[in-house]
Amino acid sequence: MSKYDVIALGNALVDKEYEVTDEFLAAQGVEKGVMTLLECDVQQRLLDSLNNQFGLKKRAGGGSAANSMVTTAQFGGKVFYCCKVGDDALGEFYLKDLTDAGVMHRLDQQNTPGATGRCVVMVSQDAERTMCTYLGITIDFSVNELHEDVIRNAQILYIEGHLVYQREAVDAILVAKKIAREAGIKVAMTFSDPAVVKYARDHLADVIGEDGVDLLFCNQDEVADWAGNDDVDAGIEDLLKICPTLVLTRGSKGAQIITRESVIDIPPYPVKAVDSTGAGDTFAGAFLYGITNGLDMATAGRLASRSAAECVSQFGPRLAADVQQTILAEVLGEAQ
Repeated sequence: MSKYDVIALGNALVDKEYEVTDEFLAAQGVEKGVMTLLECDVQQRLLDSLNNQFGLKKRAGGGSAANSMVTTAQFGGKVFYCCKVGDDALGEFYLKDLTDAGVMHRLDQQNTPGATGRCVVMVSQDAERTMCTYLGITIDFSVNELHEDVIRNAQILYIEGHLVYQREAVDAILVAKKIAREAGIKVAMTFSDPAVVKYARDHLADVIGEDGVDLLFCNQDEVADWAGNDDVDAGIEDLLKICPTLVLTRGSKGAQIITRESVIDIPPYPVKAVDSTGAGDTFAGAFLYGITNGLDMATAGRLASRSAAECVSQFGPRLAADVQQTILAEVLGEAQ
């Protein structure tokens, strides 16, 4: 029996969240709806403008895969997170945040001088989230952050797409994939953001490789960008050649679980959208909990869709644990 349901590789970022206008984004020259990497001084100037015009809404632990692992853990899953933080106040905040959420890690064994990464999250009036990230020390994610004993004792290795910007991180991911394959561990991945597909396509292709991944989380924009011609169907067909199962999120239209043999439609849960930050991460975390804890694909999909909808209806990327338990009881009750 596996000791862990999921081990994830991803960025460690502390989120600073703001409610903004489209006019502000345009004035700052920020591309709406995607994640942009910034140098520290450029991000600081952006933060100064945000604090002057809007004020900080919320500070929270973040990172795409970290949000997913918090979701899985708060449902009751056993998860481990491999990441990198600095020896600063934000690093201490991040370590405590993961621990409090029930995510296992070995960050207390790190003592690395440097700045912990931070992500500026700007939510516009249509609930769309735009991110500007300074990676800090997580830019040096490497094999030193892997834990082979944990990988070999997990059901699933989960890879965050945002990691693939750096070649050293790509090399580490490939080592982790090799360990997982040798141990018979399933490999899952999320594209994370359309910007990853647009600007790190070659690295992304290296990570997927000829052996692919067993499970890929993506949205329609990412699949269309992968196709290179805005054709979602063509992108799906291409990805199925290397990924036997796709979990495709479709916003207000719900989601689909697509294999080479079938398509399972997952209905949406209509809500008033407040903030889309973390919705995809929450979806992935709930789905991973489901398939590693005895739920079939369709039920896991409904759990994920319901959880993501709840996430969109609030401000911030993560749900409270008691809210998740209520959702789990509802979905399991519907499945009986």
